[in-house]
Amino acid sequence: MKLKFSTAILAGLGLAATSLTALQSLQAAEVSAYQEPPQSIIDLVDAPLTPALSLSPRRDQMLLMERPPLRTIADLAEPEKRLAGIRFNPDNHGPSRPNYFTGLVLKSVDEGTRQAVSGLPADTRIRDVSFAPDGRHIAFTRVEDDRISLWLVDVESAEARELRGLDVNATYRGSPYVWGPDSESLLVRRVVPGKGAAPERSPVPAGPVVQENRGRAAPARTYQDLLQNSHDEALFEYYFHGELVRVSLNGRQTVLTEGILSDFSASPDGNYLLVERLRSPWSYSVPFFRFARTVDVLDADGAAVHRVVDRDLADDLPIAFDATVTGPRSVSWRSDAPATLFWAEAQDGGDPREEVEVRERLYLLEAPFDGEPVQLAELGDRFRGIRFGDGETALVLERWYNNRAETVWRVAPDQPGADPVRLWERSWEDRYNDPGQPLMRTTKSGHRALLLADGGLLMAGDGASDEGDRPFLNHFNLDSLETERLWRSESPWFERVVTALDVDAPVVLTRRESVDTPPNYYWRDLSSDSKGRLTDFPHPMPELKGVSRELITYEREDGLPMSAQMYLPAGYDPETDGPLPTLVWAYPREYRSADAAGQIQGSPYQFNRLSYWGPHFALTQGYAVLDRATMPVVGEGDKEPNDTFIEQLVMNGKAAVQAGVERGVTDPNRVALGGHSYGAFMTANVLAHSDTFQAGIARSGAFNRTLTPFGFQREQRTIWDDTDLYIRMSPFFAADQLDRPILLIHGAEDNNSGTFPMQSERLFEALRGLGGTARLVMLPEESHGYRARESVLHMLHEQLEWLEEFVKAAE
Repeated sequence: MKLKFSTAILAGLGLAATSLTALQSLQAAEVSAYQEPPQSIIDLVDAPLTPALSLSPRRDQMLLMERPPLRTIADLAEPEKRLAGIRFNPDNHGPSRPNYFTGLVLKSVDEGTRQAVSGLPADTRIRDVSFAPDGRHIAFTRVEDDRISLWLVDVESAEARELRGLDVNATYRGSPYVWGPDSESLLVRRVVPGKGAAPERSPVPAGPVVQENRGRAAPARTYQDLLQNSHDEALFEYYFHGELVRVSLNGRQTVLTEGILSDFSASPDGNYLLVERLRSPWSYSVPFFRFARTVDVLDADGAAVHRVVDRDLADDLPIAFDATVTGPRSVSWRSDAPATLFWAEAQDGGDPREEVEVRERLYLLEAPFDGEPVQLAELGDRFRGIRFGDGETALVLERWYNNRAETVWRVAPDQPGADPVRLWERSWEDRYNDPGQPLMRTTKSGHRALLLADGGLLMAGDGASDEGDRPFLNHFNLDSLETERLWRSESPWFERVVTALDVDAPVVLTRRESVDTPPNYYWRDLSSDSKGRLTDFPHPMPELKGVSRELITYEREDGLPMSAQMYLPAGYDPETDGPLPTLVWAYPREYRSADAAGQIQGSPYQFNRLSYWGPHFALTQGYAVLDRATMPVVGEGDKEPNDTFIEQLVMNGKAAVQAGVERGVTDPNRVALGGHSYGAFMTANVLAHSDTFQAGIARSGAFNRTLTPFGFQREQRTIWDDTDLYIRMSPFFAADQLDRPILLIHGAEDNNSGTFPMQSERLFEALRGLGGTARLVMLPEESHGYRARESVLHMLHEQLEWLEEFVKAAE
């Protein structure tokens, strides 16, 4: 059914006129206490997580960081403000609903000794953990109710202590501090002492909020948590304004500069600082990362030396994925030189629609920054990153979204006039021919640089192949451009290189696992093929060892290869037990090449960790599960993937079900489809346009694309470019065809672009008005991903009840 544009907009937005009625209806709906699923599913939620690992710069110590599986709803109910696209806790100037660690353990790489860090208060919440460049200390922030404090750990004694008299301003994303290159001090963004109370909102409005536009195109994707009025502006300036201080290891503080400091770093020689500040005018239509800004070089005492960037508000960028700002961007230090700036500048006005031969120029500028910038290279596509190694070698990455092209060049920073050397050119969709990523080293100043070995690079990659992922380590010769295979993971293990411990041997640190053996860390000597175990993490759920997993491959009706991870309950025998009710869990991916879309993903040898987040809960209740079922949407030549989005999703769904049926494990009359975010969007569309599935689970999705008119997911066309596309892809406009039961779950405080909570609310209201079968569950305090234990348990309860009624009990 096609609708004209005006009708579509009115139908999409017309529900806004009845939003009060809808809200009243929702408020009158069932309000109950949090529910829990069976104990076997609760055990999935409470299973311990593998500690995170950080290796010291000297490669002699491993820091194991213990983390809790989930938070509580009380954690999520802490104070929160939302300004300029950032959510933060106003009581402590810290992140809102932060992830954190609960304990730190140091383990010697050589001796194997293990020592828990002492001196930590009870119930400590740890964030922003990093080693000093010399490896003798570790810094971290501690999240408290009314402040963020900064702590140090002496590595030799494993004792922690607070750097007192310092309240850290951690409202921004990313770490609020960096180590000084001398390892004797830190640069910290702190809350300005004695700044008083936050501005209060006047109960009487000063006047209307007015915005105006006169012929200037300023498209914007659908952002949330934006500034809305002058009071929000005042709050933004109050909470995000901070002081940059140098803090010595004994706690002495020296103020260097202040402002709304969004980023800062020290030059490798420690003589200069690079400081980015946001400045007004503020915007009500784009988040902070589009705000006007300056980037300045300061000397070690905080005096201004050189201005690199003075950029206006960037609220008028095209929505294409290769659009960017004009002027210097990606400003950083050359990591292998004392004090040299690097940046890129677009030569096409930042607009990918412009046809130009040179799209980017890269520049270097040495201290004292009073000369002319030196051109390092010119690029035909968009600059995406640089990694410095030494004066002869830096790797430059350029990409172009429309054709998925990727090129990596070798440039010589000490010889900027030399011609770049193309190292490889490929499609970044092609996993089978991915050369991997170069191993890096930590310099004496704490910066990251390429690890150069025997005239080349050590390249570690996933090793994707038609038999699944088999990680590798290669040596790539920078002169001959030839690759030598040094090592590859062998069955029945899945093992990948984390970093190099000793380049000369070489000895590497790996993470090794198998189907029934959880991930642990090993040292591996590649010259002798000897290895040793460094950690001993136990199986988190030994009672589920009997669950089987198989990487299966199959084809959809047009011949495109597909794959999925098939899980079967412990003790299940298809010959004696017969076909099972099945849950298919997926997430659509767009491709420009059928060859890339058909490549196998995953490995049959990875640890069989069952997660509460995906479909694995159903295994404990007698369901078969097809997880990570590939949902490719291909657009080759002049065709865009979304031109046939619905048709390809329907084919994908049929192929997945048929694969289970042919193996004798799936009852085709008892199959459900589920997914999160874009997977929820997929689920609603497939249920509306096919009869393959008996029911669906759609979590935190977007269902009406007229509410995201300037693009969504990987779609670059606007609703005015192709109105029919937006309507055709929106399951909201096919709600009259959605005749299979659908469970809608959404975080009531979702902050993800486009997936407003009202997306699920409006689809539910449409289905209710049309007599459909649907259930809407709004999880209090939850954002796009659900973090509270109570919320997750309730989510699992709802999902299981839905499957039991509409899938397992289906005729």
